[in-house]
Amino acid sequence: MLEHANLTIQPGQRVAIVGANGVGKSSLFQLLLEQLTPEHGGVSLPGGCRIAHMAQEVAATERSARDFVLDGDIELRRLEYELARAETSGDDHGMARIHGELDIHDAWSAPRRADALIRGLGFTNADAERPMASFSGGWRIRLNLAQALMRPSDLLLLDEPTNHLDLDACLWLENWLSRYSGTLLFISHDRDFMDRVATQVVHFDQHKLTPYTGNYTAFEGQRAERLAQQQAGFERQQARIQEIQGFIDRFKAKATKARQAQSRVKALERMERIAPAHIDSPFSFEFPVADKVSNPLLSLRRGAAGYDNTVLLDGVNLTLLPGSRIGLLGPNGAGKSTLMDALRGAVPLMAGERNTGEHLEIGYFAQHQLESLDLDASPFLHLQRLSPGASEQKVRNFLGGFDFRGDQALTPIRQFSGGEKARVALAVIAWKKPNLLLLDEPTNHLDLEMRQALTMALQEFEGAIVVVSHDRHLLRNTVDEFWLVNDGRVSSYEGDLEDYEKWLAERRKDDGEPPRRQEAGATTPLQHNGAEPVGESADDRKYRKRVEADLRKKISPFRKRQAKLEAALDSLQVSLSKIEDALGSPEIYEEAGKADLRDLLDQQADLKRRMADTEEEWLTLVEEIEALESEGAAMSWEA
Repeated sequence: MLEHANLTIQPGQRVAIVGANGVGKSSLFQLLLEQLTPEHGGVSLPGGCRIAHMAQEVAATERSARDFVLDGDIELRRLEYELARAETSGDDHGMARIHGELDIHDAWSAPRRADALIRGLGFTNADAERPMASFSGGWRIRLNLAQALMRPSDLLLLDEPTNHLDLDACLWLENWLSRYSGTLLFISHDRDFMDRVATQVVHFDQHKLTPYTGNYTAFEGQRAERLAQQQAGFERQQARIQEIQGFIDRFKAKATKARQAQSRVKALERMERIAPAHIDSPFSFEFPVADKVSNPLLSLRRGAAGYDNTVLLDGVNLTLLPGSRIGLLGPNGAGKSTLMDALRGAVPLMAGERNTGEHLEIGYFAQHQLESLDLDASPFLHLQRLSPGASEQKVRNFLGGFDFRGDQALTPIRQFSGGEKARVALAVIAWKKPNLLLLDEPTNHLDLEMRQALTMALQEFEGAIVVVSHDRHLLRNTVDEFWLVNDGRVSSYEGDLEDYEKWLAERRKDDGEPPRRQEAGATTPLQHNGAEPVGESADDRKYRKRVEADLRKKISPFRKRQAKLEAALDSLQVSLSKIEDALGSPEIYEEAGKADLRDLLDQQADLKRRMADTEEEWLTLVEEIEALESEGAAMSWEA
């Protein structure tokens, strides 16, 4: 998975690890956790480095959610155990010592901090007391994340932390991670999340680790330029190879030119080959046009929906026409999934009418739908069962767009990863030619290339779309309007995602208790870690806003300097790439190019020195900004 790979991470950096599914990103984390041993080379961590890691699975136990999260603080649990032993044995001296250590560890605030993490990730106050076994798999993963955040650490490793989060929880997590003082490495396929959190990006590609400065958007620009340079270098090198090979072919048999021909053979053998730049996605698919379409497709009139005789949504009036492109917004537990179930007819309305067009064909995707796939059947068999008369080549061509090619199209999906199963489910939906797509978090487990392919397919889709997603890039590029699900109502939302984020922030200030919901997980006002105080007075709020405004004014010059340094680093990287491209030319190492070679090597050394100095200044500046932000957050919290 890795070969001759080198990477250095500086303290305090927030590094996004990007790359296609299956290249080895999670294995890189296993190396850092010493769960894998490198065959060559080594991994070096600072002495005493405390690592926190988000587990991907957890066993169902009767332990409460709060206790499970508190278990993340291993040192706290050790001190509690020692205190219990000292109390049992009557060791007064030992108890006094341990109480002192607990004070230093800030143990008395631990339950409050654990509850803040639990609420921030979408649970209610009552959920903190519920046993782990009562939560579904996705909600247990959220608790795994809370446990990792609870653990005091110098290095935090998060593997796709947003996969089981909704938009509200994603926004909260972004805020929490931006204040994390340690070094963060995280694997993600969410470009907006990476843009908000990452200060560096490491691209895992072709068994190498390539670092880039800045967030994901900066990485895309830098990589595009590097690929363009690589392709240009490849084409120049290929032309030179053809020229040398032509000389060899013409003169290798002539005695007078044999030595020169042999010299060029050796030059070809020594030449370090530049790889062609490949940026083509393995995915290319579409949602075929439905054979027939009704207008309208579906409508709800005076609808009421809920579960167990409890009405969660009332007075719902909506119509879906061909071409409708709707994004559902709303707090945790407000009823977005309930509305999806009402639209697809999964549960009967408790009041009102659901009217469907004669030719309505619904394609529904949700994570629990993956459980309905036949694990012993292949992707090919799934589609063949739907259309027994379809030719083998037609089915194979269709599956190829989802990157199921050759033997993989015939492999039982039991062996597939979560992302591969999600692609099978999407392929099944597309094959059915729906004219209404109901998508509930369709990008979970999908890598960036597949997310982009899905976005493009949805852009071309001629039917209606209703989507719930924490992937803001998908929402911005596929929907035309938003509906807000809140306080038991469904209404048109006139703002954009940025307005919705502000609305959520205001709502957290005003709400003392989270909304009731029918399933595990609902937002509550954020506490200290989230960092909006609850129940503050008008005077306190004014004072806090003034403190925050002063902080923004104080930080502004630092931010501007940070942007200049990042631009300088980008420029230096481009210049260095050009120098290294020139150093890859065989002519520069011939006798006539010695002077140019010395000049290029001097420029290369100078650029590397300037990059190191600029990066050091950038890191110092980031630390100063974070210190100011921490100071401001403390002042605001005290207010």
